[in-house]
Amino acid sequence: MDHLRYSGLPFDAQRAAFLDIVSADPLVHDALARARSFDLPDWLVVSGALYNSVWNHLTGKPSGYGIKDVDLFYFDESDLSYEAEDGVIAAAVPVFAELPLPVEIRNQARVHLWYPLKFGQPCPRYTSSSDSVRHFASKTHAVGVRFDADGQLDLVAPFGLDDVFSFRITPNRVMDNRQTHEAKGARAKANWPEITVLPW
Repeated sequence: MDHLRYSGLPFDAQRAAFLDIVSADPLVHDALARARSFDLPDWLVVSGALYNSVWNHLTGKPSGYGIKDVDLFYFDESDLSYEAEDGVIAAAVPVFAELPLPVEIRNQARVHLWYPLKFGQPCPRYTSSSDSVRHFASKTHAVGVRFDADGQLDLVAPFGLDDVFSFRITPNRVMDNRQTHEAKGARAKANWPEITVLPW
């Protein structure tokens, strides 16, 4: 059960372990460095690339295993048009071209505009990239990392890190995201059998 060695530790200890693991992972390290150079407003690398890399480290799997893309959030209310976001995505192509995985970039200031059309239910108007993370379908997935102004890694983890280190996928019922929670839980369990998916 060595993969659970950080489970139940105080948040500060888990935070230090989490940041050590993700900053040492080649994929995440490279993605964060490129995101920092791209310097979008209120940017965050979020979700799978982070917690999957922790699980890979703790179960002896290679960097990038089970990760399908790198999610990069930013928050810019100055222009909520599709074209503005599309321009940012296009400008990012050469910045992230050498990463082994695709980078999905989304302006969190405009999610409320397209979310109801895609998912058939309303979505609150987020106030920041961190606010968006609080609305993920599973609390386990609600993690984000960026560099602060001093070049130090800044962690966003509104529900803490014990779910990540306990290999436990816990639902976040702030929105009706049962289907997403269950689908992502099943996919994670297939890659990391150590995982427990808590029912919605």
